Amino acid sequence: MIKAVCASALLPVIFIYIMIAKPDYKIMNALSHVVVPVAQAVGDLVTWPIRVVGDAIGGVTELSNLRAENEELRARLDKALIDKNVCDLAIAENKKLNHELNIVNSQPRDTIVADVMHDNSALGHNTYIINRGAKDGLVSGMVVTSTDMMLAGIIIDVAENFARVRALTDADTNIAVRVVGSEVYGFMTGNGSSRPTMGFFSDPEFQATKGIKLITSNISGILPDGIMVGEMTDDMDVKVLTPSKLSRVLVLKFDEKNEYK
Repeated sequence: MIKAVCASALLPVIFIYIMIAKPDYKIMNALSHVVVPVAQAVGDLVTWPIRVVGDAIGGVTELSNLRAENEELRARLDKALIDKNVCDLAIAENKKLNHELNIVNSQPRDTIVADVMHDNSALGHNTYIINRGAKDGLVSGMVVTSTDMMLAGIIIDVAENFARVRALTDADTNIAVRVVGSEVYGFMTGNGSSRPTMGFFSDPEFQATKGIKLITSNISGILPDGIMVGEMTDDMDVKVLTPSKLSRVLVLKFDEKNEYK
């Protein structure tokens, strides 16, 4: 290869000598067909390592750029996934709130504010007295709630200036309820303790668990639909409002059709 390189290097010298000393165009034309390709081949041969190194450097640079771009795209993708998760959580929470908001769809417009005067618990019975009575338009069967519309009991006796309310924990309490956000119905029964129990669900395959919220159902025709009752603490017991936690309540009024306003 060395000899070939040396020989090819002499060809341009001979070519230049002929052009200067003996300018014969036929010889020059013939030599040009030999010198130019040989010089090009020699140049390619000589510069091959440089070109290989240059191509390798270019490939490394391009690979580095691709890696940097991939890292940036991955970072953007991770951020997009995080944003999507946040949106999914917000959508789920919104659906949950929409389900729970049906507890106020039938909220009466007309109510009577009353104060709790006394509560009585004995032999499984749990009632309390409020300072509103017949002169205020109260009648037996009216529903009593807390100021934030949690079910607090049903009026069972009415005098002129006060009324007696049966609490949800009373042993005689038995009300129709519904699982929030579903069409699963059941009955909640008081037992004299602070935790009434669920004894029946309309869907035999429904599995009651802790955290399930219950609202009133009007399937019995006694209670308005959609008042928050309580939250299940396990597969049977329900956490509800007790008279000891009440100081002021709302009494829901009937209209002339015996319906809640």
